[in-house]
Amino acid sequence: MISGFHHVAVICSDYARSKKFYTEVLGLQVLAENYRAARDSYKLDLQIPGGGQVELFSFPQSPERPSYPEARGLRHLAFAVQSIDDAVAYLNAQGVEVEKVRVDEYTGKRYTFFSDPDQLPIELYEN
Repeated sequence: MISGFHHVAVICSDYARSKKFYTEVLGLQVLAENYRAARDSYKLDLQIPGGGQVELFSFPQSPERPSYPEARGLRHLAFAVQSIDDAVAYLNAQGVEVEKVRVDEYTGKRYTFFSDPDQLPIELYEN
């Protein structure tokens, strides 16, 4: 039935700030950008290297996330990286605060978390 991963949708509070974060800090490539006047909303399609997309939406007056990170629904967005140390160093140089690197007790792989401009938890998981 399922043939692969296509996208994850993220609603942001400040479109320009989040667009800059996802494109300039995380380096995701813009596939399409549309302003939907009837909804006063932007939709930005971003390519994730290796397949899949992030759809970045802006909606006026969208409610804040109720709790961090254990709210019902999407818990976090995770990206694979070759080197967790290089990724953490890069994010720190961009002014992004990153949590302490941890080790997955089941796989032995290293991972860490940081947040996007709206405090959406993002995980980096070392291949």
